[in-house]
Amino acid sequence: MDWDRFANFQPHEFVCSHTGKNGMKPGFMEKLQALRTEYGKPMTVTSGYRHPTHPIEARKASPGAHASGRAADIAVSGGDALKIIELALKHGFTGIGVNQKGDGRFIHLDDLKPEPGRPRPWVWSY
Repeated sequence: MDWDRFANFQPHEFVCSHTGKNGMKPGFMEKLQALRTEYGKPMTVTSGYRHPTHPIEARKASPGAHASGRAADIAVSGGDALKIIELALKHGFTGIGVNQKGDGRFIHLDDLKPEPGRPRPWVWSY
């Protein structure tokens, strides 16, 4: 993937902490860059690609959006979190997970397509 297309992100931000691999998909990154450009502020990625053997993915019945390279968690809270959600809907993200309790607040973004048992668009809280 040509990371020069994503001016506000670096490959190391999305590397799996378990394997060191980066399997992010260009289409997802294009949406994330468009969101970031309109947001106009730095965004801290706390989780990007997760290899299917990553402990979080391995506990699931089947690997999730992070394992497909189509998800990222962004550290954000308060009014900025609301703005990220607003922009995510505008830019075509179909999965929005919200964790706004305690430390480690974040918004999960993905652009998965609907499948049986996984409706989209969808918003959930952690």
